[in-house]
Amino acid sequence: MRVIAGSARRLQLKTVEGIGTRPTTDRIKETLFNMLQNDIEDCSFLDLFSGSGAIGIEALSRGAEYAVFVENNKNAVKCIKDNLMFTKLSDKARVIENSVLSAINILNGNRVFDVVFMDPPYNKNIEKEILEKLIKSNIIDNKSLIISEASLDTDFSYVSDMGYEVIKEKLYKTNKHIFLKKKI
Repeated sequence: MRVIAGSARRLQLKTVEGIGTRPTTDRIKETLFNMLQNDIEDCSFLDLFSGSGAIGIEALSRGAEYAVFVENNKNAVKCIKDNLMFTKLSDKARVIENSVLSAINILNGNRVFDVVFMDPPYNKNIEKEILEKLIKSNIIDNKSLIISEASLDTDFSYVSDMGYEVIKEKLYKTNKHIFLKKKI
């Protein structure tokens, strides 16, 4: 796994050993950031269920002003910190070792994030719980873009009732990205 573009381009990132994390492939990551290219520069980026930190590091490498990484796996947290040091991006990052729900509470009142990316475990309906927590928080606003990586069969039909609108959906062979914003 590598950083695709920006200041840390071509640097190889460490990955978390074992089957507890599911790294986003370089091809999918490249497609995602091609779609986000106009949203990344100088943004505040929140990477939920960070794993190795590859998505947030890619955002920082491409010009994000600041990124927060949320991960509750100790080995993954160490991996994120190592990758941030290796890419020389630590000064633009904060790593929170906690559950995503607790981290949203911790972050509440500190800043509004321009982009929120979440890649929770597949097929456990965790997205719904996180989206409920986010919409009630003050860490997102009407301009915030929320992206959820999920299995192809994950249902997002409920998001409109929560106060979100689906901006875009990108399907891949085995998963998808759903792009959401708060309804105005």
